[in-house]
Amino acid sequence: MAPTPHPLMSLSIDETTQARDIILDAHPGASIYFRIVSLLEPPKAELTAFLDAEHSGRLTSSTPRPARLAEVKYDAIERGSKVPVYQEAWVDIDGKKVVQHELIDTEFHASLTFPEFNTFVEVCEKSPVFQQKIKEFQLPPGFEVIIEPWPYGGLDAADENRRFFQGLIFAADASKDNKDTNFYSFPLPIIPIMDWANKEIIRIDELATGGTNDGFTSKTHKAGVLDHCQSSEYVPELLKGGTRKDLKPLNVTQPEGPSFAVSGDNLIEWQKWRFRVTFNAREGAVIHDVHYDGRSILYRLAFSEMSVPYADPRPPFHRKQAFDFGDGGLGHCANNLQLGCDCLGVIKYLDGVIVNADGKGEKAPNVICIHEQDNGINWKHTNWRTGRAVVTRRRELVVQFIITLANYEYVFAFKFDQAGGICVEARATGIVSVVNIDPGKTADWGNVVGPGVLAQNHQHSFCLRIDPAIDGHKNTVSYEESLPMQINPQTNPNGNRYEVRKTPITTSTGLDIDPLAGRTFKIQNLDIKNPISGKPVGYKIQPPATQKLLAAPNSIQYNRALFAQHHIWVTKYRDHELYAAGRYTLQSRKEKGGVSDMVKRNEGTVQEDVVVWNVFTLTHNPRVEDWPVMPVEVSQVNIFPSDFFNANPSIDVPSSKNEASQLANGDCCDSKQSKL
Repeated sequence: MAPTPHPLMSLSIDETTQARDIILDAHPGASIYFRIVSLLEPPKAELTAFLDAEHSGRLTSSTPRPARLAEVKYDAIERGSKVPVYQEAWVDIDGKKVVQHELIDTEFHASLTFPEFNTFVEVCEKSPVFQQKIKEFQLPPGFEVIIEPWPYGGLDAADENRRFFQGLIFAADASKDNKDTNFYSFPLPIIPIMDWANKEIIRIDELATGGTNDGFTSKTHKAGVLDHCQSSEYVPELLKGGTRKDLKPLNVTQPEGPSFAVSGDNLIEWQKWRFRVTFNAREGAVIHDVHYDGRSILYRLAFSEMSVPYADPRPPFHRKQAFDFGDGGLGHCANNLQLGCDCLGVIKYLDGVIVNADGKGEKAPNVICIHEQDNGINWKHTNWRTGRAVVTRRRELVVQFIITLANYEYVFAFKFDQAGGICVEARATGIVSVVNIDPGKTADWGNVVGPGVLAQNHQHSFCLRIDPAIDGHKNTVSYEESLPMQINPQTNPNGNRYEVRKTPITTSTGLDIDPLAGRTFKIQNLDIKNPISGKPVGYKIQPPATQKLLAAPNSIQYNRALFAQHHIWVTKYRDHELYAAGRYTLQSRKEKGGVSDMVKRNEGTVQEDVVVWNVFTLTHNPRVEDWPVMPVEVSQVNIFPSDFFNANPSIDVPSSKNEASQLANGDCCDSKQSKL
């Protein structure tokens, strides 16, 4: 008999298929299209009771367990109908029954799936309207058309509330006989629009190709619209001159194996850290039940949303605004990570489970990698009297996943260090989204990165959801500022003092960073004091200093991403409230059910079960150096202890010398000192 899965284990393939079968039984004779089947995490009250028993050693086979539930999202065409209805259900897998069912209002649209994208491509290829438009272009000999599906974006005021698809169109040089040739070098100035219900191309938006001084809607391109475009490759075998020949191997070796352990498939233990990892279709990797040296720090940590609005003012580019989590789900786009490429050293891979259109579970292999890495010096001190230096290296445990969303790649990593800190990192790479531009033209809303190729200005607004448990689930968030003080004979006689001002956040709200005030945010447990400082135990959040969303207030882009109007949000916890922009983002006109609505409840947040949402935005005005594939741009959120421990928790890290290090040979490095 298979062991009972831990409540924080992702659904297995068998459980996923069982949930699918229960839904089929609930709709006899219906045609079902499955979108997502994933673990529905138990209510916190039930789960924490189980986890408390687990951590205290009281867990037995008779300990009450939360019900094993699956969240199933699907379309159903009932017998006698031709209209699909989107709905969501909670399924009790062990009880083999539906425990909650909801018909989703037609105001909202279900997230996208890859089969739908494939359908869009097929409809375009069969569309006489689309094919006729392609014939109007004089494509170079040997070129073939590439159709890249995109979310439709926010509905315009004139749009009916129907499910639409749009696509960016490119041409690939098939004469190179290489499927990986960079087709983004050859953008075509049209966007086909499909009505999903009728599977029909209802119009084709023709794009302007002029520059700043040309009209927003004037069509300045000619039939030979690709004549001035040039190939720009990135795969090694197509690079002119090939790759560099002077780079010698750099290997990460761990001859005694890793210092971490993975048990029960998702329990990670490393250097006093203990936590669990799950994977789901919307958020990708999720970190749960984080403890350090037996003390509770976080209940849950995950990326919640990302909005990518484009800043080209010419219609229809205001509709280029993807919600990469809500529109399609990161899990569907997770890479199959490769040994020795995406992670180095001794690697542990975790698989995920996704569903096909029939709802059957399928393995998504190697979607998460876990490994250790060196990140420079951790701490060091040299006794100037004796000359003895003690130094330790900063080793980190990295939990990483990577997604590909059409042109872009995002690398998401949770990094745990030996001093009790967590660094959450997002890296953007891949190929910038581009459109055609006439020869010799430039545009203020983008940058020409290659002949005939305009990379449009845009932003990436990430939201990290932090569900803290600082020595328990009753916590308080405050912000701390370091402010100048005037000279005062009584309080600051020499003018060198500055004030450290602490402001507790008493009700749910949105706040912003202020680098000039040195504003940082702390999550503290006011009921537990540090025996050394006398201050409440806590963790500090250090967000990156970034801009907020730049779209104008009350614009479609602004209203759809209200979560991006503040850097920090503090809300009171509610079960299943996980998404910064709300449950439904596809084709939305305004954010509903996101953090902007959560804070309107005006709930108390002092020594309550609170959630902190950190929004950080990468404003990307492309460079020529971003072409054809951009070097990574890195954003980091640091979460580290503040009066949580009684001393540096990494003071006991060994300072042993790395015996694999060696001097460079004299013939490869210039040992001569430079002369001034």
